[in-house]
Amino acid sequence: MTALAGRLALVTGASRGIGAATAAAFAGAGARVIRVARSLAQGAAEGPYDIRCDLTDSAEVAALAVRVVEAHGPPDIVVSNAGGFLLRALESTTIEEFDRQLAANLRAPFAVARGFLPPMRSAGRGAFITVGSVADHTGFPENAAYAASKYGVRGLHETLVAEYRGSGLRLTLVSPGPTDTAIWDPFDPDRRPGFPPRDAMLRPSDVADAILYVASRPPHVHVDWLRLGPV
Repeated sequence: MTALAGRLALVTGASRGIGAATAAAFAGAGARVIRVARSLAQGAAEGPYDIRCDLTDSAEVAALAVRVVEAHGPPDIVVSNAGGFLLRALESTTIEEFDRQLAANLRAPFAVARGFLPPMRSAGRGAFITVGSVADHTGFPENAAYAASKYGVRGLHETLVAEYRGSGLRLTLVSPGPTDTAIWDPFDPDRRPGFPPRDAMLRPSDVADAILYVASRPPHVHVDWLRLGPV
């Protein structure tokens, strides 16, 4: 019996990469898992329950929260992981691309927090874990749009920690370094000077293990910010 056995965990961006690995890790720890992504097939899967949702659509996120809370009660754990990645110099980044990064990486986490944190506070318990990035605290070339969104999500996290202090909720920002997922496919870091090769990056399971660690701490332990990266 693990600390997460029977707990309800909702993971966004759960169709691949860090989100899929996190959902699998929670299921392996005995949690009841709801996977959320716009590319998932609607309905029950073998194991986790899947819900299709475009997290950049605030109305869909609000409906998602109502649906989950009415059917299952407030989640014990929410992992706000969904996001997008853009590697492009400022001069080559369009305003439309910038807006898409903000929609995926900042507005969507805000909508998820707005949908789930109030009912979790009413229940007086729960862990809300946001997946950030090394780029939420360090500037890198070709990261103007991406870093702006991730710095924003760190600001959102720090504000929510202050707002929900004393509520019984634990809010954590997990900031992984480069992780070998499909987001790198268009950019080929193995042939890009200054970038770590993919075989030297973190694996999605490494980040999932860190998230599982945070979620499984005793209720009196609050991990505010966890950074991890490759050696």
